This record gives sequence, C-alpha cells and structure tokens, in this order.
Amino acid sequence: MNLNSFQNSTIYTLKDAVDYTTGSTVSKIINRNEKGNLTLFAFDQGQNLSEHTAPFDAIVQVVDGIGTIIINGANYQIGEGQFIIMPANIPHAIEANERFKMLLIMIKA
Repeated sequence: MNLNSFQNSTIYTLKDAVDYTTGSTVSKIINRNEKGNLTLFAFDQGQNLSEHTAPFDAIVQVVDGIGTIIINGANYQIGEGQFIIMPANIPHAIEANERFKMLLIMIKA
C-alpha cells in the first residue's frame, strides 16, 4: 500500500483501517521515514510472520483478536488493548491464534 492511504489531519480507527483477507496476512503502512515506521497488520487465523530479528526494538499493539508473540523461544499470548516490546536483535515471530490485527511500531535509535 502506498502512504497516501492515510491523510494528515484525518481521524482513523485502527481496527477499521485494515481488512482481513481469507488465508492471508495483510499489511498497510501508516507512515515510514528514516526514523522508523508504523504498519498495520491483519492476520487471518493460522497465519504468521516467521522467526526473524530486527535491528531496533519493535512494539506490537494488538487492536483486534488474539495472537501469540514468540520472543527468543518464549510464547506470549496477547489480546486487544495489550502491547509487547520485541527487543532488537532477538529472534521473534508472530502467530495468529484467531484473526487478529496489530499495529507494529518501529523507532530507529
């Protein structure tokens, strides 16, 4: 998605700003620049982001449903209204226990 999906000085509801797609994970960039990015994700049940690392801390804010965040082999079940910090350079992954939406916040140091 291009950055023009979200306009300045406009109110959005995170939960409604990205749609589920059967059998898929959908991502929608809210903002991206040299200092970091904000990306919305909608995971269909059973979808995932495979284990990887990132050079910066990443914050996951769940806006709908329940997912599992795996950080360095430990599972954290997380639901609507909750957030977790995935530390830089530590392996992490995301699994959708059910359909769920999240906001990924990455701020570069």
